[in-house]
Amino acid sequence: MKGKKTSKADPATIEIIGNLLLSIAEEMGAALIRSAYSSNIKERKDCSTAVFDAAGRMVAQAEHIPMHLGSMLTIIAEIYQRYPAKTIKEGDMFIANDPYHGGGTHLPDITVAAPVFVGKKLMAWVANIAHHSDVGGKVPGSTSGDAISIYQEGIRIPPVKFCQDGLIIREIRDLILLNCRTPQERTGDLQAQVAANKVGIKRLLDVYKKYGTDFDFYIEELLNYTEKRLKADIKKISNGVYYFKDYMDNDGINPQKVPIAVEITVQEEHISFDFSRSSKQVTGPINVTMNGLYATVFYSLKALIDPDIPSNSGIYRVFDLIVPEGLIVNSVAPAPVGERIDTCMRVVDVIIGAMAQAIPDRVIAACNGACTTGTFSGIDPRTNEFFVYLETIGGGLGASSQSDGMNGVQVHLTNTSNLPIEALEIEYPLMVERYMLRQDSGGAGEYRGGLGIRRDIKTLAEDITFSALADRQEIPPWGLKGGMAGKSGAYYHISSGQRSKLSSKTSNQRLKQGDIISIQTPGSGGYGHPQKREKEAVCRDMIEGKISRTSAEKDYGVKLD
Repeated sequence: MKGKKTSKADPATIEIIGNLLLSIAEEMGAALIRSAYSSNIKERKDCSTAVFDAAGRMVAQAEHIPMHLGSMLTIIAEIYQRYPAKTIKEGDMFIANDPYHGGGTHLPDITVAAPVFVGKKLMAWVANIAHHSDVGGKVPGSTSGDAISIYQEGIRIPPVKFCQDGLIIREIRDLILLNCRTPQERTGDLQAQVAANKVGIKRLLDVYKKYGTDFDFYIEELLNYTEKRLKADIKKISNGVYYFKDYMDNDGINPQKVPIAVEITVQEEHISFDFSRSSKQVTGPINVTMNGLYATVFYSLKALIDPDIPSNSGIYRVFDLIVPEGLIVNSVAPAPVGERIDTCMRVVDVIIGAMAQAIPDRVIAACNGACTTGTFSGIDPRTNEFFVYLETIGGGLGASSQSDGMNGVQVHLTNTSNLPIEALEIEYPLMVERYMLRQDSGGAGEYRGGLGIRRDIKTLAEDITFSALADRQEIPPWGLKGGMAGKSGAYYHISSGQRSKLSSKTSNQRLKQGDIISIQTPGSGGYGHPQKREKEAVCRDMIEGKISRTSAEKDYGVKLD
């Protein structure tokens, strides 16, 4: 087949090449995780990898963090704007993180992209993205709940050459490290990103050697296949206009609720998403750039319509977005975007809420809908070095028409692992005092919503600071078809036996040795009326501690001896 002109696509070969490209992306991810330095990447796996064609269209993305797709979506196009293709050489790599001029969605997510050459021909790209625990900014961990400008959120990196002849350019590396609080971690993680791309280059060249010039042809057919398959699925949905609105608790600066609304129009094999009735961009850091919105809609379509469809640019051919500039979901500089993930979670919620009217048996009730984050920082007395520990804690998955929601998991656009207690306590002057599911946090229903998590962390050193980022702490996750809402989340500071509630967007809370931060994540909504739930299931939930006796009797109507 090598070098052969093909007039008709062979479906089997399309499937083989699609899976080969996916395996390359997955191997890159494994290499990045194994060789990373920080716990955020090596333990929590807060990273993603992808393969692109020469034009910069994504042809495969490993199933890591859906939100990261937004950071890689336009990275190759941004590189080409500054470096024409004819000037790019074998051994070059490029780095970027800027949401407004570098293809990113927030500054801690740093992308490293590398061209793949066959002889002198640029035939593809590989790229990976990793969430760095600190890239400067006004608070350790960079993302601040009270930021009012992107300039407060860390170093901004437009697409610049990071490697030449396969080696990191020292001046660029030093410039980045000088703006970070933990340069040793950043050095190790950046080197891991470069190494992961080298793995991807090698594997892509092996594929090209096997398929030769037919490789480009089959890439195009792979994108066409995704487009056709998704169009066929959309055509099964009833034509119509579907609307839903939900709210963010606040923007971190102003206390008012922030509306997120969508009007979805399904017409034959095309679908459009109109966000025009959403809030204008806000003062605080919950704004989203356009590429972040694209990634969110991409994920939502895949999850709702065809979870098995390949993750590539063919998906973008079947939908369009209506979203004027200056809205919270299409912000313009210098609006802060550090906490964009929670807004994107709400975008998923409103898409699901709207589509519940069209495909009720495919949707789930609202999930915990937040990326509940805690960041601890200070001097580790064991090493006398500054540390930044960042953690996002899972919550409840919404119930469906067929099953209860899962407990204590990351949902929608995040897919990270909770950091194991052993790893946390070895690396940082912190101790986990309590780690458990939150009783009664899942919304009651014929199918119960998943439970949130309570994680209490005690400081073992003086002068530790804590920053928090979350949502769904005032407006709970809703239920469907008579199902009840889940319980909201909360942060508490426990000091000298006194407990005080913190804001969902807290910056630089000072802690003394022995203080405890209790991170409590939201549950999720139930599905169907609670009175329809089987009595045995209610009893089992109470025995297992998932619901209280009070909830069993009040919400489910089950009287217990």
